[in-house]
Amino acid sequence: MKHLNKFVAAAFIFAGLSSQAQDDNNKWAITFGANAVDTRFSAASSIEDQFSQYFNAKDNWNILPSVTYLNVSRYIGSGFSFGVTGSVNKIDKFVNERVSPSLDYEVTNPGDLNYYAVDGVIKYSFMELIGSKWFDPSIHVGGGHTWFGDAAQGTVNGGLGLAFWFTENVGVSFQSTYKHGFEDDRANFPNHMQHFAGLTFKFGGKDTDGDGIYDKDDACPDVPGLKEFNGCPDTDGDGIQDSEDDCPLEAGTVEMGGCPDTDGDGVRDIDDACPDVAGLKSLQGCPDADGDGIADKDDKCPTVAGPKENGGCPWPDTDGDGVLDKDDKCPEVKGTVANNGCPEMTEEAVMKLNAYAKTILFNSGKATFKEATIPVMKNITAILKEYPESRFMINGHTDSDGSNALNQTLSENRAAAVKNYLIENGIDASRLNSTGYGETKPIDSNKTAKGKANNRRVEVLLIKE
Repeated sequence: MKHLNKFVAAAFIFAGLSSQAQDDNNKWAITFGANAVDTRFSAASSIEDQFSQYFNAKDNWNILPSVTYLNVSRYIGSGFSFGVTGSVNKIDKFVNERVSPSLDYEVTNPGDLNYYAVDGVIKYSFMELIGSKWFDPSIHVGGGHTWFGDAAQGTVNGGLGLAFWFTENVGVSFQSTYKHGFEDDRANFPNHMQHFAGLTFKFGGKDTDGDGIYDKDDACPDVPGLKEFNGCPDTDGDGIQDSEDDCPLEAGTVEMGGCPDTDGDGVRDIDDACPDVAGLKSLQGCPDADGDGIADKDDKCPTVAGPKENGGCPWPDTDGDGVLDKDDKCPEVKGTVANNGCPEMTEEAVMKLNAYAKTILFNSGKATFKEATIPVMKNITAILKEYPESRFMINGHTDSDGSNALNQTLSENRAAAVKNYLIENGIDASRLNSTGYGETKPIDSNKTAKGKANNRRVEVLLIKE
């Protein structure tokens, strides 16, 4: 162990590529290549002398021109990996210690001495620490068992490495390791340097969808995707991954949830009933030119404001009386607002109506009209039709001849006869009321024939609301 200080110095100076450059994605790595054994390192008496001919491969290195080592390793985590290396060589250059400082080192051939080694290595890679993807320096320690011909010892090992990765999974490696034996027997088992050069292949990572993102890091492991979305796809290429895109097949904006807004009215096309014409959100993206709250596509009068109940068109007022046709009981005849759009009965019309009423004649003692009365009834009917919103009371009267009871019944029947005639000729029954007063309301004397004739009458009176 007297040369342990030499190992410590060498461990921080030698450089090479690690044969265990795998990571958490590809946990396994295999490396193979050639190795060289140099016994001069332990023959030198000073650190300066140890490194003075470090790369003198021609004089000091033992190399077989073939694949002479194999390393298999597994990533542990946090930059650390563990591996096992098996190597073979043949020693035909053995550097002896100098007898005097003034003399050169003597290199002898021990007779093609066979060399075998099995070593365990714990390595730490600085690649992640320095943020590199291709440059991979490392340091390693370990131990193993080495044979120099018939001599064999356990060793403690240490060294440095440097890696260059051509791809994520393939790199070229160079490694230098100082191996210090447990026993001090340089004549048979010298402490020495072992150098390695080879190719490294990482493997073990699973990428089901083949998008270059390993399943463990892939949020969508069964669908090819993009690195910026952790392996999830963005089919329409709008920068919003499909799982968060309401319109994954149409490019849109973040504000629109990944959907397009062709007309730029702030309503997404999928929600826009008029996607090619700018409109209002309240109308599902459709325009309302007249501002009546009805989308133009549903508006029968898109340029003139109107109520929804009339298809977006204004209500007409055909007769121009200020009462809309929908509320006008007489839409084609000018009337008054107070009378629901119908004309109000004038005093002149009332007088004319009563004049006609006085000429209604009944057969004696009966409630049937005389023939001459029919034209009169037609005229009365015509007047009532001119005022379709007016209501009327039909009163029947008799003279004093006969009993009161008979006269009362007769007056009621005659008033009812007038009412029925009017209804039969087109006057709404709701506009008419009738009653009889018998002989109780005479307008003339019942002592003369003329007076009695005046008392036998029917009155058609306007009912004022």
